Amino acid sequence: MLDINLIRENPDLVRQALIKRNMDPAPVDDAQALDVERRALLSKVEVLKAERNRVSKEISQIKDAAARQEKIEAMRLVGDQIAALDEQVRGVDERLRELVAGLPNLPDDSVPAGKDDHDNVVLKTYGSLPEFDFTPQPHWDLGPALGIIDFEQGVKITGSRFYVLNGAGARLQRALIAWMLDLHIRQGYTEKYTPFMVKSDVLFAAGQLPKFGDNLYRDAEEDFWMVPTAEVPLTGIHMGDVLDEAALPLRYTAYTPCFRREKVSAGRDVRGIKRGHQFDKVEMYIYCKPEDAAAEHAKMVEDARQTCELLGLTHRVIQQCSGDLSFASHITYDLEVWAPGCGEWLEVSSVSNVGQFQSRRANIKFRPTDGSKPLLVNTLNGSGLGMPRTLIAVLETYQQADGSVRVPEVLRPWMGGIEVIQAEGK
Repeated sequence: MLDINLIRENPDLVRQALIKRNMDPAPVDDAQALDVERRALLSKVEVLKAERNRVSKEISQIKDAAARQEKIEAMRLVGDQIAALDEQVRGVDERLRELVAGLPNLPDDSVPAGKDDHDNVVLKTYGSLPEFDFTPQPHWDLGPALGIIDFEQGVKITGSRFYVLNGAGARLQRALIAWMLDLHIRQGYTEKYTPFMVKSDVLFAAGQLPKFGDNLYRDAEEDFWMVPTAEVPLTGIHMGDVLDEAALPLRYTAYTPCFRREKVSAGRDVRGIKRGHQFDKVEMYIYCKPEDAAAEHAKMVEDARQTCELLGLTHRVIQQCSGDLSFASHITYDLEVWAPGCGEWLEVSSVSNVGQFQSRRANIKFRPTDGSKPLLVNTLNGSGLGMPRTLIAVLETYQQADGSVRVPEVLRPWMGGIEVIQAEGK
């Protein structure tokens, strides 16, 4: 959430940020008007309360009973006015909070201006596109032929955009998750196992509500929401906390299944397992001091990139333009891996510096060692990596001419000795 003081003192900065994001800047004017109205009402309340305090002292000195009662009655009317104004303040507060809560984070100055992902900037590509002496198959042909992906069973159980991983396919995905968690631990992160359901205030803190409510799954009777990413519970862990400066940075990693309503146009990404309502992801999350955020962001990007490199996947780092930034992001770098069967780059990680956008919503601060007043922490998040696209890239990159798939060497300890995934009977 943006600081209301920023909107009050530097509204042009916020307007320009919204314009850079290709958004209407009018909400800034609305927020300013509500802020002025709120402060005017508070001023009236303060005047009336000061009058009531002054007269209350006078009443105790009045000897005449009738005169004293007259003053008491007058102050009851003042009390009613104060109560009415307090109610107006609450209403304006709520409207202002809702309005500010709907404003996205400000893009960093280094974020290139652009309309959508077509304007993102490729910074560097690692590795060359793999070459085959046969025509590589896409995973939607390769997986069923090996018996490790079953689309029909997924549709039978739940519906479209669901699938079942069988045997070595399920084990390969589990191996990827376990290996990535262990890698992130070696990179300096502490593993967390969090609930897969959270309360609405946790989603608000992470910047998912109210804007993305239609994309989330929830319990119809209780305030339980299925997590769209482990970023959400990892934000909620320290809601309302004041952390010690000496403890920072705090680096966490967690695996969760993720649940999102995928609203994809017919004909786009409809084949295979690239997009679904349920997917697995390993997340990285950092709490740090604001002055350390740039260095921690660079670390997280490199940690995610190393994951791609150790898997032997051709990958590239992309800077998101202003029109592609997520709601909470200040600056984001994407990692994409090459899927030779699909013949396309697949995003497997978005690594974001969020600034104090989430910590202000969640009221997460740190106490400086010099004893000065607590300050808001900086938060960062990134996938390390997301399924099923990492699984897709592994299957398509390591496929062989006979339709089998070699298991990347780093994953073999989690595969029970399986080095090659073959169709049954081969």
